[in-house]
Amino acid sequence: MELLHQTLAKITPPDRACEGLAQQRLDNLTKPPGSLGVLEDIARRLAGIQGKPLPELPREKVSLVLAGDHGVVAEGVSAFPQEVTPQMVLNFLRGGAAINVLARRAGARVVVADIGVAGPPLEQEGLIACRVKSGTENFVLGPAMSRQEAVKAVETGIALLQQQVKERPALVGIGEMGIGNTTPSTAILAAFSGLPADQLTGRGTGIDEARRQHKAFVVTRALQVNRPDARDGLDVLAKVGGLEIAGLAGIILGCAAEGIPVVLDGFISGAAALVAHSLAPLSREYMLASHLSQEPGHRIMLEMLGLKPILHMEMRLGEGTGAALAFPIIESAICIINEMATFAEAGVSQGE
Repeated sequence: MELLHQTLAKITPPDRACEGLAQQRLDNLTKPPGSLGVLEDIARRLAGIQGKPLPELPREKVSLVLAGDHGVVAEGVSAFPQEVTPQMVLNFLRGGAAINVLARRAGARVVVADIGVAGPPLEQEGLIACRVKSGTENFVLGPAMSRQEAVKAVETGIALLQQQVKERPALVGIGEMGIGNTTPSTAILAAFSGLPADQLTGRGTGIDEARRQHKAFVVTRALQVNRPDARDGLDVLAKVGGLEIAGLAGIILGCAAEGIPVVLDGFISGAAALVAHSLAPLSREYMLASHLSQEPGHRIMLEMLGLKPILHMEMRLGEGTGAALAFPIIESAICIINEMATFAEAGVSQGE
């Protein structure tokens, strides 16, 4: 646990003085105060994260996509078979998935890592092989993984962030691939929120109402069997989580420790954010919520984290697509605070 402890110890609050100076400039730009809404919030927050009153455009933009499988698919919670996970990993590597298209448009590099795909090792050019184990266990029967495996997966995410993101300032988006992963994400949310599984369970990849109800039953049963301790993020993660969720939590913690803004995707990365927040509450200060997923529990996740989604696009794909879509908006916020004139600079009279 040494890397995890070192990372947690490095997480400090953003620079509040720089946030204040950024807000002063935003309030004096040639517009009514607050009229650019979320763009102003982003600019102010990035000033604090970067420690600069005028935040800089990222020199490096990276979409980190983690792949992992889930033993709970044996309970019939997904509309797709587990073989889709390695097939989609290959699609990512070939550049043919939605995340590839949106990341290219945003000028971001896509990094794909196998942290827990089931079956034999994947040997594909360009794939980061960092598998902790070949998929989680069926958490209806017991813990999804051991606590040691959960820690290793979190630390794998931290190490991946450190290895892949070298330039500063940087912008990191996170995404995932793993058939059945909305089920552990729902279980994580239920464990932390205390809300009933049926209220939080969505349709995932497109299951019908009967299977959605079954999925909620599976989540409820997993919580009864494992009794995760909401006061201990690693306990929740080990008992009802996923390997890619653990890795994403590690990336979030790594970003917070390194002073890098991390753009969350949807429901699964939201579950990872809840775990990261449990381990280091200050990590939420480095999170940006890209969009509001159609999964019913996602709104609750963001409310628990105190985050506002940038976009409302009715998306539920995953892969980091929402995060990549938000990259240009985040960069636009940086351009606004740097390039827009103040009233004094423009010689424009301010209203009373």
